[in-house]
Amino acid sequence: MTFIINLKSTLIQDIEKSYLKKNLPNIQIGDSVRMGLLIQEGNKERIQYAEGVVISIHKAGLNTSITIRKVMQGIGVERVYLVHSPRIKSISITRRSKVRRSKLYYLRTRSGKATRLKQKFR
Repeated sequence: MTFIINLKSTLIQDIEKSYLKKNLPNIQIGDSVRMGLLIQEGNKERIQYAEGVVISIHKAGLNTSITIRKVMQGIGVERVYLVHSPRIKSISITRRSKVRRSKLYYLRTRSGKATRLKQKFR
């Protein structure tokens, strides 16, 4: 029985391997990122950029996702993006920050200057 389960999991991993993106930057918690998303409007497609701070990463192979938070017009907005999605055309890191947590959920309760993170220089 365990042989069949192992066989299924290796088959799934082999299939998923062909869909993984190879040219992803090393995204870490606290990074400010700029993502190019493919948006479809009617029968036209365009790239819309979304910027924000990575507050969490969920690593699960093909289902790896990141949560990005930004403040728009005084309201905090969080979105979860699948990193390996074909809808994401580009990911660039604009700034790295020095953090001591694996999840930055505490930024939800802060506002203004309290949300700033200390920049990490290489």
